[in-house]
Amino acid sequence: MNEAKAPDAIVRSARAVVLAALLGLVALGLAWELWLAPTGRGTLALKVLPLLPCVAGLLRHRMYTFRWLSLLVWLYVLEGLVRATSEAGLGQILALIEVALCLLIFGASGLYIRRRQRAGRELAA
Repeated sequence: MNEAKAPDAIVRSARAVVLAALLGLVALGLAWELWLAPTGRGTLALKVLPLLPCVAGLLRHRMYTFRWLSLLVWLYVLEGLVRATSEAGLGQILALIEVALCLLIFGASGLYIRRRQRAGRELAA
């Protein structure tokens, strides 16, 4: 009979990095659109809403959440790249920070997924 084993240190660390970067991305999106360099009336702050349900899945080690979050962040990468090349000053810096956070989320999610799959295969063997 297979027993579920606790995630190893690398898996826990990867989850912590993804969670911290995700919360940073949400905070950046809100601060950017509401206070730091708002575009229009601040309605672009709604762009962070799709990220909020991810927090619960990350806290529960849901593999599905890590998988679709690693795809979702590419929309934010695209927005960051467009705004980094079309804006100047603070907006450009914030866009580059957005891209960096997204790449961090993608990389740490990939590490998390690979380690969890490897552990699952070892457990099944």
